[in-house]
Amino acid sequence: MRTATSAALAAALLTAGLTPLALSSPAAAAVAKQYDDFNGDGHRDLAFQGYSRDGGASGAVTVVYGSAKGLDTAHTQTIDQDSPGVPGTNEEDDSFGETLAGADLNKDGYSDLVVGNPSEKAGTAAYRGTVTILWGSASGLSGGTTLTPKGSANRSQAHFGASLATGDFTGDGSPDLAVVGGMETWLYRGPFTKAGHTGAVSEIDKTDAGWYSSRLVAGNVNGDGRTDLVVIGEQFPSAADSTPKQRAWFLKGSSSGLVSGASKTLGSGAWDAAIGDFDKDGYGDIALGLPEQDHGKGAVTVWRGGSSGPSGSTTFTQATAGVSGTPEADDDFGAAVSAGDTNGDGYADLAVGVPLEDVDGKEDQGGLHVFRGGSGGLSGTRSSWIPQTAAGPADSDTGFGNTLHLRDLTGDGRADLAIGVAGGAVLLRGTSTVPATSGAVRLPMVGGAFLD
Repeated sequence: MRTATSAALAAALLTAGLTPLALSSPAAAAVAKQYDDFNGDGHRDLAFQGYSRDGGASGAVTVVYGSAKGLDTAHTQTIDQDSPGVPGTNEEDDSFGETLAGADLNKDGYSDLVVGNPSEKAGTAAYRGTVTILWGSASGLSGGTTLTPKGSANRSQAHFGASLATGDFTGDGSPDLAVVGGMETWLYRGPFTKAGHTGAVSEIDKTDAGWYSSRLVAGNVNGDGRTDLVVIGEQFPSAADSTPKQRAWFLKGSSSGLVSGASKTLGSGAWDAAIGDFDKDGYGDIALGLPEQDHGKGAVTVWRGGSSGPSGSTTFTQATAGVSGTPEADDDFGAAVSAGDTNGDGYADLAVGVPLEDVDGKEDQGGLHVFRGGSGGLSGTRSSWIPQTAAGPADSDTGFGNTLHLRDLTGDGRADLAIGVAGGAVLLRGTSTVPATSGAVRLPMVGGAFLD
């Protein structure tokens, strides 16, 4: 496996016409405090699927590095499978960066970026998919190692890497990695090494229950300090009933691994999910974006966390009291969701994308709602509408809100909101109320989802 030195990486970036990153002081040999601090300088970075440097359709990852003043758009990095030390080769049908997750997997003080490429061909196995770990360092992400798929994930059409999630599910101090492949979920226990070694690998499945995994989201739902996992998928009730049920399945983190818990039947397939403590009771609540519900009018269901896991739920739509707008077919309310404390009051808030909303006669202009947390959780009366004009002049087919990311990127205790829009992306600063709709920071072009 090739590993680029800092000098070699800088030379390669200059050759590609990119600005090499300034080196930060070496991080201590301990697990990075943030899952998205790839150069160990104490500032969060922003990663998302971008566009390959050759302009092809093979996919790439773009990183905008943080600074004491927030994101520094002059310090960006684009990585694809033709980058030094990264396994594989750019190919037309690839989707490098379609899924992303972050954690300090080798516990060296630098966060690492896990990159899914679920459509990649592996040998003769078409659409087998690959998962690559890009390693953090003082100069940023450098070099990569591929993860070995197991069982049904190691075959054609397995789409290994279709979804990713990281967390310390066992509570042993080593970040773990969950991966969807072959329509099953696989738990890779940490620690990881650049040589490709991991801890034990186990399949997470509902035995004899006709379960098929599609998406993962991780967070602390039951308040015990270990990361929990929510697996979204579909389940066939019985051999006699061939109608699949869209469901979310909670698995509790434990010293022995993930333990099966409650399941919830959903009104439609969940495209996105986020976990945040919206009522500040110490338990993470699970927000599930259901944009296909009710002929595409969409909905978001919040499955409330508790000491025994999630129970009870509330559903929000654009018909909920206090929510701006009117539910219309094919709006796709809930196509993207992200949780974070936008105003610094200690309650997690929820951003909800409506990328196909028609506004003032402009089709699919899009927009998003920010639901502020508070006593009792999220409420329509504490919601605000952010229009596409926050990113520039109003226009049709911009899909504003098609991907979202809420994280405190300035270190002021307020989450900033990154928003995907046709032709680029913008960052809105967190304030004492809702993210500022003026003074948006332009970001490099987004080709897919943000690391969330």
